[in-house]
Amino acid sequence: MTESTESTELGLPGRIRACLFDLDGVITKTAVVHAAAWRRAFDEFLRRRDGDAFRPFDPAADYDQYVDGLPRADGVRTFLASRDIHLPEGTPDDPPDAPTVHGLGNRKNEILLDLIRTDGVEAYDGTLRYIERVRAHGLRTAVVSSSANCRDVLRSIDAEHLFDVRIDGVVAAERELPGKPRPDTFLAAAHDLGVEPAEAAVFEDALAGMDAGRAGRFGHVVGLDRVGQADALRAHGADIVVKDLTDLGEWA
Repeated sequence: MTESTESTELGLPGRIRACLFDLDGVITKTAVVHAAAWRRAFDEFLRRRDGDAFRPFDPAADYDQYVDGLPRADGVRTFLASRDIHLPEGTPDDPPDAPTVHGLGNRKNEILLDLIRTDGVEAYDGTLRYIERVRAHGLRTAVVSSSANCRDVLRSIDAEHLFDVRIDGVVAAERELPGKPRPDTFLAAAHDLGVEPAEAAVFEDALAGMDAGRAGRFGHVVGLDRVGQADALRAHGADIVVKDLTDLGEWA
């Protein structure tokens, strides 16, 4: 396919042979659910620690700055450090009530799964249609997510078949890959798809994902502005920012 055709129809440079999609906020409307789960988990912890005078977790400012796009344990460490709080690491098997980094992260995941079971998961229809169009043009696709629940979420929206490769929290742990903002999970996806980073496009809505795309020297970084942070996405490395993938190219 010629460069001009790909650029016009898909909104991508002609050198791109693969597309790497984040999950939460790009494929599924779960970012708000994650924010709610983090808020409940952190507020429970802070209330126990500081009493009723505790300063609550801000699901807008704190979520975007400290936890969005990060692996679960990294999100716990980063947010608590912003409050000058430091917990023992513990282990990934810690119970949800353990006063450790992993315990608090497991409490957040417990809340998240309960919210998903109660309310379900909704996909961004424009993203799913774009992925189908990308695949129809012969480009390969991967989902790259810090979530350990990625496969279950994809199955819940009947989208697992849309991806040739999945690099999620489970795979990252198995391969000992550091999470975003490091580029390692995206680089692993490109490797598994058999393309160079310069031949792959990254699709992200989180600032940490933008940083990962830039650090990995990927061929194109698309920022999805779901919450009105277009300028920040550009500052962190987006080559283009759109509100929905129906705005990218001339295919919709």
